Amino acid sequence: MASGTLYTYPENFRAYKALIAAQFSGAKVKVAQDFVFGETNKSEKFLAKFPLGKVPAFETSNGKYITESNAIAYYVANDQLRGKTDLERAEIIQWFSFADSEILPASSAWIFPLLGIMPYNKQTVETAKEDVKKVLAHLNTYLLTRTYLVGERLTLADISVAMTLLSLYQYILEPSLRKPYQNVNRWFQTIVNQPQSIAVLGTFKMADKTLEFDPKKYAESQGKNAKKDKKEKEPKKGTETKKEKEPAEELDAAEAALASEPKSSNPFDAMPKGTFDFDDFKRFYSNEDEAKSVPYFWEKFDPQNYSIWFCEYKYPEELTKTFMSCNLISGMYQRLDKMRKAAFASVCLFGTDNDSTISGIWVWRGQELAFKLCPDWQIDYESYNWSKLDASDAKTKELVKQYFCWTGADKNGREFNQGKIFK
Repeated sequence: MASGTLYTYPENFRAYKALIAAQFSGAKVKVAQDFVFGETNKSEKFLAKFPLGKVPAFETSNGKYITESNAIAYYVANDQLRGKTDLERAEIIQWFSFADSEILPASSAWIFPLLGIMPYNKQTVETAKEDVKKVLAHLNTYLLTRTYLVGERLTLADISVAMTLLSLYQYILEPSLRKPYQNVNRWFQTIVNQPQSIAVLGTFKMADKTLEFDPKKYAESQGKNAKKDKKEKEPKKGTETKKEKEPAEELDAAEAALASEPKSSNPFDAMPKGTFDFDDFKRFYSNEDEAKSVPYFWEKFDPQNYSIWFCEYKYPEELTKTFMSCNLISGMYQRLDKMRKAAFASVCLFGTDNDSTISGIWVWRGQELAFKLCPDWQIDYESYNWSKLDASDAKTKELVKQYFCWTGADKNGREFNQGKIFK
């Protein structure tokens, strides 16, 4: 198993590739805690190991040195991430090049002027916007029938491309800009919401609003750099010392200079809680047989403050392997984590390979379609038809029983195959 020390500054999307790959493989990667960008990587000791002085850089436990983020990620990955066949490995390298050659230049040309890292040139930014749209359109078409970029499992291709798109999704692609690329959004959310990704990134928040150009930012950035050139040998106190350590010297260090956006509140918090205790029902459902759980649901359900919805996947003709279809359900659940506090669902797959459908029952606080309450919840819902059910109707009670108990067939007679619970 690979092990060693990774040298990087905080929030470096390139370093994230290796750190996430290590989470998947179990490689023992230690991040150098005493690394100071602009100082450590310019020291004689560091340059003796890594002559170009760039990060991320990796020192193996047996004294070997690796540079370039994709190479480091490959070294700490496992066989699944690296590709199972020669073709898969070639495709992964292809996506590495795509991320570095197509995504990153366009992304940087759009984002960096808005951050004050580069001077703003309207024509350059407009060209970058069009280049980003072309890249996203290509990915959107490619991912129409695919869960992952290479093969049927997550690989380094997904990690590399997703991390290269990270800043776009975090600071540029507000809901209206990302809406045309639903397949890319679905895939991206699947990657960043993997437990291994969350362990590195934390809970990822997509942009609510695109960054706007502020001419003061670039002037301030240039002022900081000028001060650095004239700084005294002795370190300054307070915030000035902190500024000296900010990685503003290199364009690739942009992410380290970004301020974290405030976390949004949960839209459900503004709604009356009513009498239905979701936590109580979820515990009961988890610990008791379905024969008891369904009556308990109806005994406790509060129709004044909660609603029941039925969903059907719009594109059953695109469903192929059943495990891939189940990945669609799991991916949607992962992207809706904030809804768990006041929602419950049972979504089921009916049928077999190349002949299946997805549908389910959702329950949440409030009477309106919940996904419209938060931009972060709007990645997948448009791929489904939604209908609100009457809680007093006998047909609704039958549907709830069927989906909560995982029985029966879909409307065309396909038998229940498997289901997943959102709680």
